[in-house]
Amino acid sequence: MSGLTSMGMGELAAAIKAKKTSASEVVDAHLSRIAEKDASIGAFLSRDDDRARADAKEVDARLARGEDPGALAGVPIAIKDVIHVKGLATTCGSKILNRFATPYDATVIRRLRNAGAIVLGKLNMDEFAMGSSNENSAFGPVRNPWDLTRVPGGSSGGSAAAVSARFAAMALGSDTGGSIRQPAAFCGVVGLKPTYGRVSRYGLVAFASSLDQIGPLTRSCADAALSLSVIAGQDVHDATSSPRVVEDYGAALGESARGLRIGVPRDFLKGVDAGVMAEFDKSIAALQADGAAIVDIALPNAPHAIATYYLVATAEASSNLARFDGVRYGLRTESAASKSSLKDMYGETRDAGFGPEVKRRIILGTFVLSSGYYDAYYLRAQKVRTLIRRDFETAFASCDVIATPTTPSPAFKLGEKTANPLEMYLADVFTVPANLAGVPGLSVPCGFSNGLPVGLQFVGPMFQEATLLRAGHALERLMGAAAAQPPV
Repeated sequence: MSGLTSMGMGELAAAIKAKKTSASEVVDAHLSRIAEKDASIGAFLSRDDDRARADAKEVDARLARGEDPGALAGVPIAIKDVIHVKGLATTCGSKILNRFATPYDATVIRRLRNAGAIVLGKLNMDEFAMGSSNENSAFGPVRNPWDLTRVPGGSSGGSAAAVSARFAAMALGSDTGGSIRQPAAFCGVVGLKPTYGRVSRYGLVAFASSLDQIGPLTRSCADAALSLSVIAGQDVHDATSSPRVVEDYGAALGESARGLRIGVPRDFLKGVDAGVMAEFDKSIAALQADGAAIVDIALPNAPHAIATYYLVATAEASSNLARFDGVRYGLRTESAASKSSLKDMYGETRDAGFGPEVKRRIILGTFVLSSGYYDAYYLRAQKVRTLIRRDFETAFASCDVIATPTTPSPAFKLGEKTANPLEMYLADVFTVPANLAGVPGLSVPCGFSNGLPVGLQFVGPMFQEATLLRAGHALERLMGAAAAQPPV
């Protein structure tokens, strides 16, 4: 049964529909692995074992009646704890919401359930999606399955670790400045940030509303394509969702990179770890040998992306998080019994309220929006954001996708960067520009540096996820890194 946890989404759904296994067997195998291994990783904040088993039995019953349970029949998935799942707590990795139980499913959850997917539980994350290492969670850090002394990345660190460790075939994350792609690279899985508006944000707790996007973390580009085909599309509950027709992303994967024009912004690739750069160069050479054309491009304003992002994102966060005031949402105090219960679940706890990173960003955002500073900081940042978007538009006139390392280094050690927030922020230097421009980004495993996974990022024009996934699928075939399994 343990082999079931190593199968991909499409493979599992096909096996269940063909009755080579059952949804109940698949769910039990994943729950057993979580019970055995997650104590050392810390990916899950809450689990829904009873409903997962009940939903699996329903999938099996529908198959027995000759019904089609959907494209994801019996596939076990897990959800970042910033997305609402009815019946489960949504903590956003924060003590301020530890008693909040959501009354509805996010649109992406409803679509996944309708397709037959089975939710196993909610995953750990940096508090309110603010962080690059998952060390900002109020409930303790997640550990990287490749090396338990290292971070899994953030803020979707629990999602990346869960997929890497074979706890779930797919996990949903959210990406505001790289929070799907960066942990995907650190944990050796595929992470897709769709175009802004491609996937509904209804039921996603907002960090920065003009940047946030829900996306899947999987173990292959084929599974990412399958996931996106299910969750993408217009939603009447989200005015920013696009009415554009959802493509069959799987049909576009292809077998080679022949004909693809891949842009490489060499001038932007500064300060990259030598091992990461070696794997990137090796990957680009392999794609070129496979028939892709490599094009030198420039992104002249990309070096300003980090500064721009931390003005725009913090300004929006200071507005969005104002609701967590202990009146509408959140807790001001906790009873002794509540603190004791939390300690039993998560170990040592801090008082209810925002953690230091969230406070830092709220204060910074409030400052840049304040009278006398709005024009000097926030308005100027929005102007630079426009320049970054125009850089992408210019680059895409000569290439189909842009390739960079996903991160400047492999996963760093727990505690290594916590004392230096600026150094932590720079871990997202290659991922942030895509969010500012609203374009899609995809991180694909491309090799290893000192035994740790390395990711290559493809960025494409708006709504060209199919082209990104085709490039990623070609890279998987060439480098053979996507299916690598961590030692945990």
